Amino acid sequence: MSFFKKLFSNKETTQTETDCYGAFWIWFEQHQQKFHDIVRENNREKFSEFLFNPLRKELDQVHQGIFYLAGMLDQDTAEIVFTPDGVVPNIVFIEELVAAAPEIAGWKFTALKPEMDINQLYLEMHGYDFNKENLSFYLNDDEAYPDEIDLVMVHDEYQAEMHNPFTEAVYIYLDNYLGEYNAIMHIDHVTVCSKQDAEKELMPIDKLKNILTLKNSEISRLNSIQYDHIDSDEYSILEGQTDDDQPLSVMLNSSILEWEHKASHPWMFVMDFTYQGQDYQGMPSEQDYDALEQIDQELYEQLIDKDGYLFLGRETGGNKRTFYYACKDFRKPSKLAAEISSKYKDQFEIETNILKDKYWHTMGKFGL
Repeated sequence: MSFFKKLFSNKETTQTETDCYGAFWIWFEQHQQKFHDIVRENNREKFSEFLFNPLRKELDQVHQGIFYLAGMLDQDTAEIVFTPDGVVPNIVFIEELVAAAPEIAGWKFTALKPEMDINQLYLEMHGYDFNKENLSFYLNDDEAYPDEIDLVMVHDEYQAEMHNPFTEAVYIYLDNYLGEYNAIMHIDHVTVCSKQDAEKELMPIDKLKNILTLKNSEISRLNSIQYDHIDSDEYSILEGQTDDDQPLSVMLNSSILEWEHKASHPWMFVMDFTYQGQDYQGMPSEQDYDALEQIDQELYEQLIDKDGYLFLGRETGGNKRTFYYACKDFRKPSKLAAEISSKYKDQFEIETNILKDKYWHTMGKFGL
């Protein structure tokens, strides 16, 4: 694509009715010729005023948190790439939106950034170039976590005082080199350092794609592993205090937290529900408690162990209840979280996070 423009929506939660996809594409078809002319003309001012601002407004009706890039794929074809910009719960909505797209002459619609030829990939950010000539890498190995892919990226001109800008640029580079979906699926952790701080022999960046393919083919053995003991599991109740000396109650599936095949369920699904508990020492009122128990039931009924969703526990205190699930896939939890968020948005402040966590490090804070 010869020209890219990114515009960010300002929220993450969304409505999920499938008819929103159809309504969006009906609207887009009505304006597609004007949009095509704007992309072809490559006028930045018109991009913002006549394409991206209207597009942002309509996409927010579908799902808030969808970002997008637009440009000419070739002389006649304009392309819009929809991206979650690293927010995993938004991927499924982008996939569904693009799957619902009609055939429109002169247009291509793509879910997530596609991979690029590394020989044509040049990124300039924060005054530095990022390309195959100045990037290299190695993989950390940890016997305790053999299936984690811990990538260390090395830039020839890395500056420690600019660690965050370098890290941001490296993430963008990987999204474009590997393809956004592959980068999310195939890498667990990314760190950036200088050549002087590298702890292993460096490999050229153009070797990364093949190495990740090999590593993930080895990990594919985990796909068929299921947890079959949920009915006989033991649960622990822990009582403690928050940093503000308020009561804290935690219920954990202590049996499953000892399971040796954690990496078979690599996605950690976390939902936080913040309530007004100031008058109850940070605990929920009776009304909020009943609603939280209903939410607990809704999650448990939908996220079934045999389908690849394992309830790990919940934490209540400090004006918040948090639910923890380990999942084989992120799509169903993403959809369910959006539905629950819409249903209870007037009663709770709700935050959803889905992250790659093969060995359930998130649960380590409970000491089990």
